Amino acid sequence: MTLPSLAIIGMGKMGRAVAALAEERGWPVAATITADEGPLTRERLRGAEVAIDFTDRVAAPDNIRACIAAACPVVVGTTGWYDALPALTVDVVEGGGALLWAPNFSVGANIAIEAAAHVARRIRASGADFDARIIETHHAAKVDAPSGTAVALERAVAAMWGRDVPVTSIRLGAVPGVHEVIFDGAYEQLRVEHVVRDRRVFAEGALVAAAWLAAAPRRGVFTMHDVLRGSDPVAGT
Repeated sequence: MTLPSLAIIGMGKMGRAVAALAEERGWPVAATITADEGPLTRERLRGAEVAIDFTDRVAAPDNIRACIAAACPVVVGTTGWYDALPALTVDVVEGGGALLWAPNFSVGANIAIEAAAHVARRIRASGADFDARIIETHHAAKVDAPSGTAVALERAVAAMWGRDVPVTSIRLGAVPGVHEVIFDGAYEQLRVEHVVRDRRVFAEGALVAAAWLAAAPRRGVFTMHDVLRGSDPVAGT
């Protein structure tokens, strides 16, 4: 399999993890881009066939637009910018571009979201009296709270639960990421938990997403669920 040339946007902890894993896996890296070099341009992408953005909530929307203008498909692992997603979706569609975003690129985390929603649906259908709560724990430097993954969990569970689910955010030390969905009854408790041991799991998932996005002439907005389903649409939803 020929791997597409890659532009890595943002060289913080996650950007460096993507760069290290890309080198290990034999990905050709056309560009590594940092914010101190000025706005993102077509020239700075250096002809990359796909880009991965791990920057911040302020920079991500402009970076997405720059990639679309340069006809470079972009995978975005940055979180906290989702209020701009509706407008960006219009830009992507009108510009004939391709965007793949996810609050969490871990395969396990995405399966955990589906599992928690399934549990919520089954408990609700049973009529049993349970409470539900989501607890997410991340390193002290993480800015957004709740995390993007916790937001995705809450939406998925609430849709099946029939009501909102409280989210508790904890910022502590150097924890890469823990998400728990707790269903608590009078005499029993059920938990769906996902624990990250190494942030390389996000880098690996981002590379899987980049390979999927660049493998065909895709147009539209996609998520990690499209990747994990193995779907091959020509347009996102």
